[in-house]
Amino acid sequence: MEKQSFRLVSLTWPIFLELLLFMLMGSVDTFMLSRVSDDAVSAVGAANQIVSVAILILEVIGNGAAIVIAQYLGSRMLYEASRISATAVALNALVGLALSLLFLLGGGAMLRAMNLHGDILAHAETYLAIVGGGIFLQALINIAAAIVRTHGFTKETMLVSLGMNVVHVIGNYLLIFGHWGLPELGVKGAAISTVASRLLCMAVFFWLMYRVMEVRIQAAHYVKLSVTHIRGILRIGIPSAFEQILYHSCQLVFFFYATFLGAEALASRQYASNISTYVYLFSAAVGMGTAIITGRLVGARRTDEAYGRVWVSVKWAMIATVAIDLIVIAFRKPLLGLFTDNPDIIRLGAQVIVLGLLLETGRTCNLVVINSLRAAGDAKFPVYIGLISMVGISLPLGYLLVFRLDMGLAGIWLAIAADEWIRSIVMVFRWRSRAWERYGLVPVREREGPPEPPAVTAG
Repeated sequence: MEKQSFRLVSLTWPIFLELLLFMLMGSVDTFMLSRVSDDAVSAVGAANQIVSVAILILEVIGNGAAIVIAQYLGSRMLYEASRISATAVALNALVGLALSLLFLLGGGAMLRAMNLHGDILAHAETYLAIVGGGIFLQALINIAAAIVRTHGFTKETMLVSLGMNVVHVIGNYLLIFGHWGLPELGVKGAAISTVASRLLCMAVFFWLMYRVMEVRIQAAHYVKLSVTHIRGILRIGIPSAFEQILYHSCQLVFFFYATFLGAEALASRQYASNISTYVYLFSAAVGMGTAIITGRLVGARRTDEAYGRVWVSVKWAMIATVAIDLIVIAFRKPLLGLFTDNPDIIRLGAQVIVLGLLLETGRTCNLVVINSLRAAGDAKFPVYIGLISMVGISLPLGYLLVFRLDMGLAGIWLAIAADEWIRSIVMVFRWRSRAWERYGLVPVREREGPPEPPAVTAG
């Protein structure tokens, strides 16, 4: 396939649309199942809580491999990049198969441990057996998509994801409700549709992966795994995954805090959080696009360009976040009115959405700089700072603001914002220190070609 030019805009907008599409499809799924029953929605929601943990585990290899591959591509060590890609595919396949077996054998016990009963438990067991049993397909999708994206073909990954979601929605329509002469399967139909769309998506991604790679993977490389390559992947992947687990665990504690504030505060938190997700979506895309460029530049030893590139990305991500957030703040009550007509919920939600401007600006800087630090190989430092800031500062501060100073839901938002800004400031100093230059993943030795990746421009 034609080589890609590594401009931030050309990398970012497909990633943004892919993330947006993923979120919208989740909403469509919930909407379609709500036509079956509330129990069906609850069951699938509970099962997906477990599936989401499995997907987080799969990201250990995907995130690590993407960064290692990017640096080797930047160094023009294409054969090694191909070997690492094969190692990553094999590892994710093995982990995916192990998780599939775990869900098939122990899925019911996991759901019963969540205190599910009756029809909800029955629906959840059916869904988890099918979707969880086929989780190895998602494992292969994740790694193939990461490899294609790292080669710069983010538009193609977005189009494949779009196709998968269209197939999934059509499958839902046919199998949940029994149209075109097919049986009406309800939750089971939604699960079959999910697995079928993933199977098709996996096939397309592997075809695409072989098209975009300059040095294609040899069949033997899927079996002959390199310990050095595995170590490099896990060196980045494990800290990255641990940081995400840490973040989501802290959010779960904040959710626990909110349960003591009453049903209206809990609903307000849910609605405001859903809205805020769309605010930082662009920043998340910029962070991912910048990481691809940074990895390439660091691999090519063009660290001065990598250093400057990150500041440009932070500037544009900040401008976009502030603009989007101000629009959301201006229309916060109508937006909340789409979810509820309860005036107390709207009032509480509107308060925290205003505070979201403070939170989202800090989060924006983190999304760009932390992704860039990882891409440079400096993956452990963000974890250490996250442990101190999230667990050591944010959670106790949240308890103080919510329960001692009676600030309610606003206290939770301020505590999260404090964590984002503390980490943001520390990460900015870390990037400015250029300590990350010591953590390159490509060994200093003769390379396969000139150390010039495709042109990187400021756009």
